[in-house]
Amino acid sequence: MTDATDAPRIDLNADLGEGAGDDEAILDVVTSASIACGGHAGDAVSMRLALTRARERGVAVGAHPSYVDREHFGRRSLDVEARVLQAQLTDQVRALADAAADVGTTVRYVKPHGALYNTAMVDPAVADVVLAVAATALAAPLPVFALPGSVLARRATAAGVGVAVVPEAFADRAARADGTLVPRGEPGAVLTEPEEVRARVAGLAAHARTVCVHGDTPGALTLARAARTGLEAAGFRLEPVLDAS
Repeated sequence: MTDATDAPRIDLNADLGEGAGDDEAILDVVTSASIACGGHAGDAVSMRLALTRARERGVAVGAHPSYVDREHFGRRSLDVEARVLQAQLTDQVRALADAAADVGTTVRYVKPHGALYNTAMVDPAVADVVLAVAATALAAPLPVFALPGSVLARRATAAGVGVAVVPEAFADRAARADGTLVPRGEPGAVLTEPEEVRARVAGLAAHARTVCVHGDTPGALTLARAARTGLEAAGFRLEPVLDAS
């Protein structure tokens, strides 16, 4: 029999601190939490609350910066000058890092949100901004969550910027043949059936190091539990992709 310590490891992450309502319960299920830090959602109070609850559960935390677009929840691609975008994202990451220090935890990674994430996966200029933020916002470079084979992942390797890439898959989102996410406005883009999520996560985990469930997806808590159950049934050992201490 294979020892549990020899089991393949996987991280289960959720985007939290966005006012969706089930954050505390979701934190009992996931191993990493990407916390909104003011661009599309979140403020000083919500950041401290999410960070505190994550620390209590040993959940690793990452910054979840976005285009500054609270009206559209960061899900609209914006044409922002590179230096302005870098300053905006840096401010968001540093705000979360300051709040994390206050509650006794540490920001471990960067995961762009919404339209910023999708654009950075295919647009070299935006990918370079995200990598620059991850490399310079804090005292040491932060790893970035990204789709395997994406422009961002390739440029991180080619540019030698010192930013590690954590391959990510999405339990509650459909993907195109090229690996990019199906736009939310298209039929079937968002998956809301727990059994479908449970059945597909093991296959996703074979090509990723972290699997995401969006905290604002309808039934997010149920989907997170289904994802965890599916991963565990497939023999994966769930743990933070990056140290939560």
